[in-house]
Amino acid sequence: MKHRMLIIEDDEIMRVTLEDSLKEHGYETHAYEKGIDGLNAFREDPFSLVITDIRLPDMTGLDVLKMIKEMNSNVPVIVMTAFGSINDAVEAMKLGAFDYITKPFSLDEFTIVAKRALEVKELKEENVRLRRNLSECYSDTNIIIGESNEIQEIFALIGKVAQTDSTILIFGENGTGKEMVASAIHYQSERKNGPFIKVNCAAFPEHLVESELFGYEKGAFTGAARRKPGRFERADNGTIFLDEIGDLSPSVQIRLLRILQDGSFERLGGTEALRVDARVITATNRNLEEEVKQGRFREDLYYRLNVIPIHMPALRERREDIPLLIEHFLDMYNRRFGKRVAVSADAIGVLLTYYFPGNVRELENIVERCVALSEDDTIMKDALPSHIVKNHKQQSPRTTLSEIAAEAEKAHIIKILKSTKGSKIKAAEILGISRKTLWEKMNIHQIKL
Repeated sequence: MKHRMLIIEDDEIMRVTLEDSLKEHGYETHAYEKGIDGLNAFREDPFSLVITDIRLPDMTGLDVLKMIKEMNSNVPVIVMTAFGSINDAVEAMKLGAFDYITKPFSLDEFTIVAKRALEVKELKEENVRLRRNLSECYSDTNIIIGESNEIQEIFALIGKVAQTDSTILIFGENGTGKEMVASAIHYQSERKNGPFIKVNCAAFPEHLVESELFGYEKGAFTGAARRKPGRFERADNGTIFLDEIGDLSPSVQIRLLRILQDGSFERLGGTEALRVDARVITATNRNLEEEVKQGRFREDLYYRLNVIPIHMPALRERREDIPLLIEHFLDMYNRRFGKRVAVSADAIGVLLTYYFPGNVRELENIVERCVALSEDDTIMKDALPSHIVKNHKQQSPRTTLSEIAAEAEKAHIIKILKSTKGSKIKAAEILGISRKTLWEKMNIHQIKL
């Protein structure tokens, strides 16, 4: 996307000269004679850089600088003057000006200063984005946990598709971790330093989805007081994750198809074709093939989205991961609540027989609730939600105590091995067993690290 420059200069010749010079370097320019007009433009639209003269017909450039910094402190401001004054220079820098340039100056000199201002701005934004990306990537709630064959296959697939730029469709029930898979793909890809923009298509009313995705121009509809970039613009050079893609209306489906075809779109109320370079990952809990048959989802869009499909298994399809997930969530919420609570084997046995319609998200909520409300060191089965205990009592026993103990033992050994980065000597010491015994247990549980 082009950088947008705001020029506030009362001298017409200088104003036009600066505009022409910046346009030659590929920048979009908006120039005004008065400070108030430039400030109004800044309020309505985003700008990458502001260039203002120190002497204006209605106010000073320092006044402009103050107000720009109040509205958006991240936008660099270059102050120009024909009246070289140390006091003005010092005051401008105190107020946060990026640089202070004295007339007359060469256009080459000016262009270098403007380019440097943009580079510093981009470095600051990248630094903020990297810190945010790291916190998202390594947060407790953004880790895919599991040792089952199903999850190992997902891990392998993530590693492969992350190295491509293909469109991906993740499908599975609610709570299975579709967003975490999308996040893992982004942060393992070459786009990891770019933005990762998440959109829940079902979270917005139908008439707002289009403006959220593609943005709008000032006056595009009642209440559109200023231009607003859409989520696709924000995802430029990164990844956009569209969750609940099956909820999109036919009109939005058409626009999405176009951006998948050639990367171009227009903001609502606009005529200029904009282009973005964003990888598209989508997810749904619906059967899109059936939606296509029923005429509710475009067939051509479905095939555009379904280049690489990834199926997230329901938790009941990988029950062997339940003890490992319980231990992970226990660690997380014990730290959060400052507790040291464990889960009894009988409670784990009850959870192993439960259907989990809410999948991993439901299991996490159960563990959080139990840890938060626990007054003892161990969560017993009676502390579980009543509907889960009742469900267990109504079923014939399906899991023996030895099976529960085996699953818990396997989960604990895996956790210790990961904490020692695969060192079996250290793991055996922590577990209080010999290396030979550890090898035997790893073979029994089919643990491969």
